[in-house]
Amino acid sequence: MVISVPRLVIAAPSSGSGKTTVATGLMAAFASRGLAVSPHKVGPDYIDPGYHALATGRVGRNLDAYLCGTELIAPLFAHGAHGCDLAVVEGVMGLYDGAAGEGELASTAQVAKLLRAPVVLVVDASSQSRSVAALVHGFASWDPEVRVAGVILNKVGSSRHEEMLREALDESGVPVLGCLRRAAQVDTPARHLGLVPVAERRSDAVDAVGAMAEQVRRGCDLDALYALARGAGELSGAAWDAAEVVAAQTPDGPKDRAPAGAKRVAVAGGAAFTFSYAEHAELLTAAGAEVVTFDPLRDEQLPDGTGGLVIGGGFPEVYAPELSANEPLRKAVAELAFGGAPVAAECAGLLYLSRELDGQPMCGVLDVSARMSERLTLGYRDAVAVSDSALAVAGTRMRGHEFHRTVVEPGAGAAPAWGVRAPERRVEGFVQQGVHASYLHTHWASQPGVARRFVERCRTS
Repeated sequence: MVISVPRLVIAAPSSGSGKTTVATGLMAAFASRGLAVSPHKVGPDYIDPGYHALATGRVGRNLDAYLCGTELIAPLFAHGAHGCDLAVVEGVMGLYDGAAGEGELASTAQVAKLLRAPVVLVVDASSQSRSVAALVHGFASWDPEVRVAGVILNKVGSSRHEEMLREALDESGVPVLGCLRRAAQVDTPARHLGLVPVAERRSDAVDAVGAMAEQVRRGCDLDALYALARGAGELSGAAWDAAEVVAAQTPDGPKDRAPAGAKRVAVAGGAAFTFSYAEHAELLTAAGAEVVTFDPLRDEQLPDGTGGLVIGGGFPEVYAPELSANEPLRKAVAELAFGGAPVAAECAGLLYLSRELDGQPMCGVLDVSARMSERLTLGYRDAVAVSDSALAVAGTRMRGHEFHRTVVEPGAGAAPAWGVRAPERRVEGFVQQGVHASYLHTHWASQPGVARRFVERCRTS
């Protein structure tokens, strides 16, 4: 199979340069031209893909070489971009920044190479003029396998400023494909873990994405950018397919529908639980589950027939009073968990299952207390399952990511979920009856057997 979707990687010298504004604006601007645009994000971030989805009308998908492995980057890309006219990939941090101590692993540069995609560098030009040429030259020449094919200048102050920047870059050999002036209306609000998710401010987010698109239309050469994307090299190999990878884990092949004993897998959503990878639901479905969503802020009962529960990441700390006030649902979750049904909880899910969060009663499934902290816990983790659980047998290795400003006490149960090797050796999380709860965010595409095992537990619990 040959993958020939036109594609661009939007990168920057550092965080805060305007990647999200430019990438989201490009997605929306091209979509408004009638193109089917596939949105992607390098790294583990859940929030930016929400804005990408708003801009394109398609699911935003992540490309994380640490969580999934380099071998899955092109297949996952092809899966998301199937049938599209253009794919726009937003980078992470600076172009060459990756997993700490792992060289180029999980960097935007590595993903661009794996996708054979041209890179457009977004440069915050607000405090420089001629020096921009030296900066661009350095990034373009650092790794000859990375094709920095154009520059978009961001936060340009005036026509004279733009003229000086363009004159300097004439000598660099890297063309200027856009020039964006400072525009406060495209700013998106942020808080302790980054941008506020779309689900919490949908109307304002729609306006912000519209403003990004208009700024990009005014300031960027869309025709030149699309021509650049069409020059991306062909990729060979098959697209990732949830049914195929689950079949490889299941002796009798994937299930076409949920059998009588499987019931449903309910997945938490709504404003408090916005963090999930689309591939998780696809894998659960391929394994034979009927996946349904519910909102812990609004729904007082779990969906009828729920036989398993997935509670991903999000911001329960922002909505602790409202979650606590929904006592009927808290009791329903506790009843399901204490009845032995499989429950997979990551980060926000761990907090929701706790006894209390910042003094507000939660579900009480786990005898732990959770609270906000001044300290940000952030980074990739190499982990191994310590205890047999509804997700994995002990000894299963997975890579994950932590990103939170909360702590739970104690940090691990009598049967911990994971043993983590770095940055320090420790155990964390809880395995209790059918519950697997942890701070660790994982990407199940790297271990599709997780979904298969979870659905099998739904059938037998």
